[in-house]
Amino acid sequence: MEMDQFSSQIIRNSLFYGSEEMGIALRNSAYSPNIKERMDHSAAIFDSDGNLLAQAEHIPVHLGSLPWGLRNTLNYLKKESLEIEEDSMIVVNNPYIAGTHLNDVTVIRPIFFKGKLIAFSANKAHHSDIGGKVPGSISSDAKSLYEEGLIIDPVLLIRGNEFNRDVFSMFSINSRNPYERKGDLKAQIAANLTGEKRVKEIIEKYGIDAFTEANNNAFQYAERMTLSKIKNMNKGSYHAEDYLESPDGKDIKLKATVTIREDGINVNYAGTDKQVIFPLNAVLGVTISGVQFVLRSLLGEDVPVNFGTFKSINIEAEAGTILNPVFPAPVAGGNVETSQRNADLLYLAMSKAMPDLVPAAAGGSMNNIMMGGIYKNKTWAFYETIGVGLGGRKGMDGVDGVHSNMTNTMNTPIEEIEKNLPLLITRYEFRTNSGGEGKYRGGCGIIRSYKVREGSVTVTVLSERGIHRPWGLFGGLQGKPTEVRTIKGGKTSKRGTKGTFELNENDIFEIRTAGGGGYGNPSKRLPFLIKKDIVNEFVSRKRGDKDKGSLH
Repeated sequence: MEMDQFSSQIIRNSLFYGSEEMGIALRNSAYSPNIKERMDHSAAIFDSDGNLLAQAEHIPVHLGSLPWGLRNTLNYLKKESLEIEEDSMIVVNNPYIAGTHLNDVTVIRPIFFKGKLIAFSANKAHHSDIGGKVPGSISSDAKSLYEEGLIIDPVLLIRGNEFNRDVFSMFSINSRNPYERKGDLKAQIAANLTGEKRVKEIIEKYGIDAFTEANNNAFQYAERMTLSKIKNMNKGSYHAEDYLESPDGKDIKLKATVTIREDGINVNYAGTDKQVIFPLNAVLGVTISGVQFVLRSLLGEDVPVNFGTFKSINIEAEAGTILNPVFPAPVAGGNVETSQRNADLLYLAMSKAMPDLVPAAAGGSMNNIMMGGIYKNKTWAFYETIGVGLGGRKGMDGVDGVHSNMTNTMNTPIEEIEKNLPLLITRYEFRTNSGGEGKYRGGCGIIRSYKVREGSVTVTVLSERGIHRPWGLFGGLQGKPTEVRTIKGGKTSKRGTKGTFELNENDIFEIRTAGGGGYGNPSKRLPFLIKKDIVNEFVSRKRGDKDKGSLH
């Protein structure tokens, strides 16, 4: 009997809300500020073959890599002749299997119904420290993956619904804050159990046959919708180049050709530089995430996201390049920085095909801040990322001071930092004049300053767009570049966007994040918008006068 569309839609929506509930359970159960406050986690539900059924609206770089990581995990288990066990959970963080970087720990729950494997619930969460050479684990100069922290191939975290305490112990003891690691890992377990519960409720209500049919219908519908959107795009091949800033001062080129045809889209990265000895390599799962994010954002909100959405999209990235490195190349920054440049690159290419939809470049970095030391006789590690300005787009200015593209996290509340760490936040504000000028200006970046209250602190910063500024579109100007500073004894020193250094009591570390690029000719900006910018201190009066010549 053919399933009616009404019931099929109910099942699809139930799976989506099940994945959202997984994220809520994870956040509410987590110990670390990075997960419970910043929501640096993602969740999804898959069928028994590893095909995406539903995902929560979480972190793009996580979500795009989860299906890739799940399939790699299933292939690993098959290769090692390991069974997928009922009442078990698998943990993995090896980037070349799981698809992002070591800090992102993936936990997978096989879901059985009456003895038969029917689905998987899975989530990925960024643990603020996973070992390695620096607090926070993300260094700017690691030469191999082995320097970036604990590497975990797929292993049973739960067996027979019992903790594998050996794995828990190994995982926590390799971190500078083991208490957090145990708590966050247990939160990930709780999230997967929530997903399992919701999947079983659906099957108990509608039956396994209806569940399977609804999922197949959803795949076919998403594929049809994607193809219908592609058919309305301007056909052709569109090229773009953009650059990363290597710690050794050299540019790293990313190049893409996006070819739009009636039957799909092909993304080819021929001409992209080879992998490097710095942690800016992005494993293929991260590259896939960027393609899916950019194209998904241009397809329209009415296109659902599941396995069928991306069947007509093909990706070609040569092994051994920075967008598809070979083990054991270091990859910590590929997840957080190269992913952002990949998104910029693809948007730049697509701006030639869809000029009315594509914005100018955003700030182009997650602005990773890692800190750690000893406080109250305990080791500690802290991680956060800082927002940027978004690019202006047709009809609207760029948004000010938010995370862009491949991330979707919140900021860490100042109270949370100052309550638990030997740090004082002395500045947190929009960065005036940082957005690129245009008919629609780029959004402003952020200024955030950290003062050491006591002891010494090791700081690592991994950022971008310090040299290659966020580009504007159609006459819009570039956004202001990222700047990093330290203030010691009243003396201010500029630093590069990548590095590790020590701070002592009363020293200050400050980051000024990039503004978004402008869109359109600045001379066409409306006077009332310039006045509004000055009042809100997004633009100084001096620049406002320059933008318009006169405010009258």
